[in-house]
Amino acid sequence: MRPICAGSSGHRLSMGDSAMATVTFQPKSPNQLDSDALMPAPPLPGQEPFVPEPVEEIEDTGLPESLVNSLVFKYLLQVGEATGRGIAGALCLPSRPVIELLSNMKNQRLVVYKDTGSMGDFIYVMTEEGRDVAKRYMRENSYVGPAPVPLDYYVRSVKAQTIEAEKPRIDQLRDAFGDLLINEAMFQRLGPAICSARGMLLFGEPGNGKSSIAERITKCFGSTIIIPKAIYIDGVIINFYDAGTHVLVEDPAEEAHDTDTDTRWVRIKRPTIVVGGELTMDALELRFNPLTKITEPSLQLKSNCGTLVIDDFGRQRVNPDELLNRWIVPLEKRQDFLTLHTGKKINVPFDQLIIFSTNLEPKDLVDEAFLRRIPYKINVTDPSEEEFRELLRMMSEQVAVEYDEHAIDYLIERWYQATGRPFRCCHPRDLLLQILNRSLYLGTKARMTEDLFDAACDCYFAML
Repeated sequence: MRPICAGSSGHRLSMGDSAMATVTFQPKSPNQLDSDALMPAPPLPGQEPFVPEPVEEIEDTGLPESLVNSLVFKYLLQVGEATGRGIAGALCLPSRPVIELLSNMKNQRLVVYKDTGSMGDFIYVMTEEGRDVAKRYMRENSYVGPAPVPLDYYVRSVKAQTIEAEKPRIDQLRDAFGDLLINEAMFQRLGPAICSARGMLLFGEPGNGKSSIAERITKCFGSTIIIPKAIYIDGVIINFYDAGTHVLVEDPAEEAHDTDTDTRWVRIKRPTIVVGGELTMDALELRFNPLTKITEPSLQLKSNCGTLVIDDFGRQRVNPDELLNRWIVPLEKRQDFLTLHTGKKINVPFDQLIIFSTNLEPKDLVDEAFLRRIPYKINVTDPSEEEFRELLRMMSEQVAVEYDEHAIDYLIERWYQATGRPFRCCHPRDLLLQILNRSLYLGTKARMTEDLFDAACDCYFAML
């Protein structure tokens, strides 16, 4: 068996190589995976990026032959006709064994040749008996697509690509936050928290950029990871890759048999998943669709090796205590327990930087036991007057509003100092957008003036 590997010294190693103890693979049932196998391993000196080896035989996939058979049957039922190499490419399987499988199916009169293809291949169509077999497979589950990766292969891929192995430095933070105004004191607080790859709580008044900070943190890690398109465990297929969440950095249409890797996997940017008030407890568990009989992953599973941001924490439709209790053990042990629709529990990595962002008072939301498991609590404070002026300068360039220092002096004196109103990081952007929109409406040049600031503030601060 030749499953995934992570090579060092410029070459790939099979899972049997004792030199790669951190990612060696001994086939086990997922229930037999010990906790050490789930814990992130420290990076090896000079370790090359994780790369799955290509598979040459069906047995190399780690999948039951019956599952591979079902994928071939269902794919051919769905498309009507295809060449052997076309089927192999669509399923991300090696061509030769798939063509051999189709030859056996022809001998059993489950498929027939419709025409010849290139390079000695054929165009296959199903017989009536073959369609009956495919429909039976469809009733088991309707998944048609790339062959999945066994769960234990995925567990070891997380171990090899753990976010804990990434230790961003100050220059990487500055690059990631280049479009935000972050003062040095905030960098000194954020840096160690990001390097820890553990829990972080961002709190403070609304409008000061907590969400913006959280959303940019993954950029500090500055690397990509490889994830499976689907995961297989005890007859259950988890449709893992999510185009709405995971950002590809390679062409997904690249044909499997033309590459030198196992293309059941795809390369993505380290994920950043942001959820807010819409978060429910159901999203933290595996979700089985009784119609398709396909399982969708939990939010934390999809965010492994990346960042999971719980925005507007405390405003979810679930009780904060219930949400926090769900994560106390995963935060402590770095592993999570999920339940398949069959009732079987599986042990999976919990390998992400989880960030809670809230405008509410943390001590009113979180008890001491949970706070202890979030080592970094960072108060995102109001900007100083100097920082506020710099934000206005930066935003004037971004939204194309002509800068005027005297108009800013008037804004600060009239609408902040005279009223005791605190500065907020979002105010410069919001006020300048109001000036821009009013100028577009009037057909005049967008620039800072006392009158335009008065009109913008009168509207913006009407109920604040």
